[in-house]
Amino acid sequence: MSPGRIPLWLKVGWTLWVAVWVPLYWRQYGPSNFLWFCDIGNFVITAALWKESALLFSWQACSVLGVQLLFTIDLVVRALFGFHPIHGTEYMFNDDGSNIPLGMRLLSLFHVATPPVLLWALKRLGYDRRGLPCQIATAWIVLPVCWFGWSEKVNLNWVWGPFNQPQYVIRPAWLFLIVCMLAYPILLYLPTHLLLSRLFRRPVSAQPL
Repeated sequence: MSPGRIPLWLKVGWTLWVAVWVPLYWRQYGPSNFLWFCDIGNFVITAALWKESALLFSWQACSVLGVQLLFTIDLVVRALFGFHPIHGTEYMFNDDGSNIPLGMRLLSLFHVATPPVLLWALKRLGYDRRGLPCQIATAWIVLPVCWFGWSEKVNLNWVWGPFNQPQYVIRPAWLFLIVCMLAYPILLYLPTHLLLSRLFRRPVSAQPL
């Protein structure tokens, strides 16, 4: 196998998992749930695997790597020590009383599996610096759609308040959307981009989307 290739078993395995995940998530949460950045990432990573695209992997690393690592930390600490140091995984233990079926909660463990896949792919293919502007552009499209399309009860991508809790400090409410559109790139995507730029080489050749 040449250094730049993705093994077939990983391509097929991820694709089959997504084929199972999509209808089950659709039935449980509805189609709007696929606007979460982590869920968008599953589709883009599927394409990235088959295209062996450093750009697609880099785009999703900027998007979800930091959040999913925090998710994993919170999940592990809660499982081992009984408390949430960060929050965001309460539903995995039914700590929020959501009573999501166990099978659906187990499907959410993709948040734990995705970071190793992304980091492995970046090591193999390189980190494409265009991933940052791709994700900023994505966020600036998706976040307003989430805010205008759904209420604070749904709170997609936390555009109404962090950790699934509506906030009432920043008013009017649309101002919090602006905060999200600025904070996501500055506090999440840019630090991830800078770290990945130091850790991984550039791709051998730039690829189109």
